[in-house]
Amino acid sequence: MSADDLSFLPREGTMAAAIARHDWARTPLGPLTAWPDLLRTTVALMLESRFPMALTWGPDLITLYNDAFIPILGDKPAPLGRPFSEIWSEVWESISPIADAAFAGRATYIENFPLTIERGDKPEHAYFTFCYSPIRDGRGRVLGMLDTVTETTATVLANQRLAFLDLLGRSIAGERDADGVMATTTRLLAGHLGVSNCAYADMDADEDGFTIRGNWVAEGSPSIVGRYSLADFGALAVRNLSAGRPLVVNDNAAELAAHEATAFQRLGVAATICMPLLRDGRLTALMAVHDRSPRRWSEHELNLLRDVTERSWAYVERVRADAELRLAAKALEEFNATLEARVAERTRQLEDTEAALRQSQKMEAIGQLTGGIAHDFNNVLAAVVGCLDLILRGASQVERVRRFAETGLAAAERGTKLTAQLLAFSRAQKIELKPLLLAPLVEGMTDLLQRTLGPMIRLRLDLREPATGVLTDATQLEMAVLNLAINAREAMPAGGDLAISTSVAEMPDDGVLAAGRYAVLTVADTGEGMPPEVLERAFDPFFTTKGVGKGTGLGLSQVYGIAHQGGGTVRIDSQPGLGTAIRIYLPVTPAGPHATQVPPQDDVLPTGAKILVVDDDADVRAMLAEVLASLGYAVAEAADGAAGLASLGTQQPDLMILDYAMPGLTGAEVAKLAWQQQPDLPILFASGYADTASIENVAGTNAIVLRKPFRIADLKAAIAAALA
Repeated sequence: MSADDLSFLPREGTMAAAIARHDWARTPLGPLTAWPDLLRTTVALMLESRFPMALTWGPDLITLYNDAFIPILGDKPAPLGRPFSEIWSEVWESISPIADAAFAGRATYIENFPLTIERGDKPEHAYFTFCYSPIRDGRGRVLGMLDTVTETTATVLANQRLAFLDLLGRSIAGERDADGVMATTTRLLAGHLGVSNCAYADMDADEDGFTIRGNWVAEGSPSIVGRYSLADFGALAVRNLSAGRPLVVNDNAAELAAHEATAFQRLGVAATICMPLLRDGRLTALMAVHDRSPRRWSEHELNLLRDVTERSWAYVERVRADAELRLAAKALEEFNATLEARVAERTRQLEDTEAALRQSQKMEAIGQLTGGIAHDFNNVLAAVVGCLDLILRGASQVERVRRFAETGLAAAERGTKLTAQLLAFSRAQKIELKPLLLAPLVEGMTDLLQRTLGPMIRLRLDLREPATGVLTDATQLEMAVLNLAINAREAMPAGGDLAISTSVAEMPDDGVLAAGRYAVLTVADTGEGMPPEVLERAFDPFFTTKGVGKGTGLGLSQVYGIAHQGGGTVRIDSQPGLGTAIRIYLPVTPAGPHATQVPPQDDVLPTGAKILVVDDDADVRAMLAEVLASLGYAVAEAADGAAGLASLGTQQPDLMILDYAMPGLTGAEVAKLAWQQQPDLPILFASGYADTASIENVAGTNAIVLRKPFRIADLKAAIAAALA
């Protein structure tokens, strides 16, 4: 065959080479030299396309296809040159009417068409979006069909999983009983997966005994509520579940030893997925779906059960924590009942109260200044962090650029800590007061403190009353302890001892502290101590004895602010040459430590959505647009609130990312006006200085707020939450 006979074929590509080598003389199409121009042109067009395409020609439906179509075929044997009806024989009954329509001259387009196909070692459920188009000659006769197709299985299954998780979340919202939460969960999950049994269990402390507390069963299947031993279900069950891995059995009679399979069969179970729940490395709970017939479980079903297990048990833990907190909402009422009498008593103390008021007024005045500084600084940091993060993500082959990016990110993060101090001091940052255990919090900082202090400082801990709780912001209190440790290190340039202790003290009403029990956190050093003139100004904002560029003067002011916002105070004992002891007093709270909810897994990040970015800072806006484009989103930009509102009608975005502090209209005002135009528009607030109350007045307490500066991972998670 001459080169001219193959000139219509592309020079590169797997299928172009395969078509050139194929013995077409043995097929109804005949040799390549006999192919009509229309067939040659269509084949060339198909092979040049990067979109999956298959071509069927003539009454025998002889099949050709391009490189992009190969993954759709999978392991189907020798499909090139075979009839389309033979290649897809397992689904031909479903697709033959569509092919017949194409050969009758009618194109058909179908989205997310479900098919059970055979292209590997087992049948699989798959979804496709495709168009069957007729191919006509110059006289209008249909000679063939072009199949343009894309597989949408992953997208469809992901959407089904998100829809189910949304339904589950709405169904258990407001439920205040742990067993009620799990009863709803098992019923919905069993119906969604079509299983015969869905159950949940608590593990004993020995991690072998367990109690199935509840289950949903299909008609004709037995309830399996009761106590069991994990060892009875075999070595595989013990090994996987104890290590935090799911137990997946498609057919216990075929896959397990006879005595192990019997334990399942007594419960009317042939196939099972059992998902473990580990807390602090210990197996604490199980959730399982069972079927009375053998069943090959899919990866989608496994991932869905994993998500449901984590989310439902996180909700159960929150419900239990809320119940404990309600017992504390009563103690607080009793405390408030005596408030008026205690306030009257405290008014008699004028001198200490006036001193505290003067300090508060100084804090308020300087807070207005620091809040504005923090806003501008955070805008700069947002651009720096975002751009450096982009460099870091794209620099895997350029080591020097990676080092520069990492150094830049470290510097930006140091700046972030400074703005956190400024915002906490100005009280513009939302302080989250939650119950926590004081001694364990300090103990958890041991490694950080030792690294910060260095080898010249001996750290000694005396952490008493480990079960004593206080009401404060954990992050801010940790920062306060770290600031005190750094100050102590600077006061001991030749080395020395730093002692950190926790205790509980009964305090009388002294005009600053109300009478009652207080947890006392003491940080004491053997350093240079403070002269009286320094001690008098120690809590003044921006006051520092360090050289220029070596301190902000905000450390002790922040400690003072954290203590007072938690209902306590700070006191200093210091003499020159005899060291310094700083004591933080916080009221003891009867509430237990705040339960942390397990964050949802962000397995799937929706892409393709249009996002409108509204930010008055050009650098931040450009960074956000670049990041969003790299994540697969279409991006529109607006330089202020008025421009953003004007863009809504023309752009029709799926999500608005909205800065708060802008000239003209604030973010809260823009959101209110935007929802008048588009009530269902998701809005993500992004700001370094946000009037949280104003946002909550418009968007509610569940408003999604992303604090500047942020990493790309934080942005992805916030977008996923907003679009969900």
